[in-house]
Amino acid sequence: MTSTETSAAVQADRRRWFALAIVMTAAFMDLVDVTIVNIAIPSIQEEAGATFSQIQWITAGYALAFAAGLITGGRLGDIHGRKRLFLVGIGGFTLASALCGFAANPEMLVAARILQGAMAAMMVPQVLSIVHATFPAHERGKVFGLFGAIVGLGAVSGPLLGALLTEWDLFRLAWRPIFLINLPVGIAGLILGSRFITESKAPRALKLDLVGVALVTLGLLMLLYPLTRGRELGWPLWGYLSMAGALVVFGALVVYERRKGARDGSPLVELSLFRVKSFAAGIAVQTVFGVALGVFFLVWTLYMQVGLGWTPLRAGLTGVPFSIAVSTAAGLSVQKLVPRFGRGVLQAGALVMAAGVLIYIWEAHRYGLSIASWQMALPLVVMGVGMGLIVAPLTDAVLSEVPREHSGSASGLINTVQQMGNALGLGLVSVVFFGEIGDRLTAQQVGPAFVNAFQHALGWVAALMAGIFLLMFALPRRPAQHVEGGAEAPAAQAKEPELVP
Repeated sequence: MTSTETSAAVQADRRRWFALAIVMTAAFMDLVDVTIVNIAIPSIQEEAGATFSQIQWITAGYALAFAAGLITGGRLGDIHGRKRLFLVGIGGFTLASALCGFAANPEMLVAARILQGAMAAMMVPQVLSIVHATFPAHERGKVFGLFGAIVGLGAVSGPLLGALLTEWDLFRLAWRPIFLINLPVGIAGLILGSRFITESKAPRALKLDLVGVALVTLGLLMLLYPLTRGRELGWPLWGYLSMAGALVVFGALVVYERRKGARDGSPLVELSLFRVKSFAAGIAVQTVFGVALGVFFLVWTLYMQVGLGWTPLRAGLTGVPFSIAVSTAAGLSVQKLVPRFGRGVLQAGALVMAAGVLIYIWEAHRYGLSIASWQMALPLVVMGVGMGLIVAPLTDAVLSEVPREHSGSASGLINTVQQMGNALGLGLVSVVFFGEIGDRLTAQQVGPAFVNAFQHALGWVAALMAGIFLLMFALPRRPAQHVEGGAEAPAAQAKEPELVP
């Protein structure tokens, strides 16, 4: 190899590692943004005058837009180029973050959060696709290991960063810096990404299914809007009709997707996948798990900061043992436990997480308003261990019996239904949490009312975890073993992409 060729190889190697750093930073920004908002919710409610239903939509609107756009975002990247869609996504995410930070009222904040979720759906699917296009197969294991570390770091740092930014009240902006911090990161990612990321496309990209996206979004809106607004409006008749109509819309989606699959082979939802028992059960597990997490994280924040009157910083620090437990257990489950014990690890995770929830209910009842952060450590660590045992190996378990040619569609659908479950869980907070709180409370009644409502909501979470345990019996006994004709691995979601100069 000549010196010129050596220099070119070194430069190409440096470019791909720069590209990796850029896309990982974008993924980290999205992960932090989800967790950072939860800790600032009470501050937003107080400073912006947001109602409880608006608070729900600040979180659920993001999850809904993210879920509805994930598969379409991935396909747009395949068709028009992953680099191009990544830059569109990160640019739009940065703009939406600015709109969130400068929102003049709660309605503008909700709209900006929905836009932010839609832009995240353009940006996030390109991350693994760009990694797949940029790194050879023998290096991807190391790269995906780095990605896992970034996920763990985002889970730990998001609540802490949100707590610090809210507590510091920078420039008297209260909660707004939690969104504005994305601006310099996003602008740097946009500039560096345009220079260092290599463009790539799929050789044979599927077509878009915008009608499918519209039906999914409409159905979820018809279900979620009455759930979040129904309590405040006295549960009017139109709310029940809307929720019943959502079932009709989802039925129409199934009919349309079946016809579209027969016509051009590119439906939003590949219905043939549901003939695989383990995949159908896995989708149910992902959805219910998303609902449980959506309920827990919002009511947990409100319980600590509104019910107990804690500062954002104290609430954020209280959650650190939970985040560490999740990251530690996730690493152990994939590397050590699942290869040896298979499906039993995931089922143990569901039972352990349910046990942690029950301990939390007992402690909340036992100590009431005088509960201390250190007393919460035990249930949070137990819950974190249970969650970690589930989240890391679940995708592989769900995909292990899916035919290889459908592994990309199946992976996208798994992520989508988890986000949809999360949005549904956030909507259900009106029923399982706010439904237990009176409309007109004195200052002395707020604390006890929120403590009681927190226990009631956690009872629902425990029941959902028990349901997940039962659903997991339909998963393969050895999800880490790749079945003949099944998906090789979650990373193998697409064929080798075609590089575009």
